[in-house]
Amino acid sequence: MPLTGKTAIITGASRGIGEATTYELAKLGANVFLTARSREPIEAIRDKIIADGGKAAVLASDMARYLGVETVVRRCMEVFGSVDILVQNAGVIDPIAKITDSDPAKWAKTMETNLNAVYYGLHAALPIMEKQGAGLVINISSGAAHQPLEGWSHYCAAKAGAAMLTRMAHLETEGSNICVVGLSPGTVATDMQVKIKASGINPVSELDPSIHIPATWPARAISWLAQGAAADYCGEEVLLRDEDIRRKIGLIE
Repeated sequence: MPLTGKTAIITGASRGIGEATTYELAKLGANVFLTARSREPIEAIRDKIIADGGKAAVLASDMARYLGVETVVRRCMEVFGSVDILVQNAGVIDPIAKITDSDPAKWAKTMETNLNAVYYGLHAALPIMEKQGAGLVINISSGAAHQPLEGWSHYCAAKAGAAMLTRMAHLETEGSNICVVGLSPGTVATDMQVKIKASGINPVSELDPSIHIPATWPARAISWLAQGAAADYCGEEVLLRDEDIRRKIGLIE
């Protein structure tokens, strides 16, 4: 199994892309460490993985707080002895509102989850990867990092910042066996798209739900990167909308 002996932390693992990624990496033999704010969903996912013969552990934590991120990384080291892969997937879209209508406190909270948490993960995990002599960080990006969308000032600004953090981390680890890469999955059929649809703001809310890809697609992209493909994209953003990328992963013919 290609990832046997490797340990992956997946944030936002309770549903959507995070949940699908957890199952995908466990299927490939990785030890998976799940974290999300809600304890019960990740415990249920852990139990299913263990029942299927995999290795999994969980810790409910808030990635918007550095102590929460640091605790997750430390606990993962205690349980599995390494942090080989970090999938920074945790993210929120609420509250969708124009800048003038937004609540400053809620706007800042969203930034903490979508941007600060990416920095926190890098700060906590990179020193461990440096000591290990290798590691992979996959930051979940978005087209919103490069395209302004009405009502999404918090999300667009945070994703743009996270994309720059990917480039910065690559710059500062270049020449090592550490790879930091972004993955922009496009629109995915998750709870986030339900909230976007309900908002009625900007063109994304008007998309037909049938065009959204399943969460298993970005999960397979993450496993593809984790199995060695990431080496060709360090410091870059892999676009799952790209048909050539989809073919390389085996999602389309």
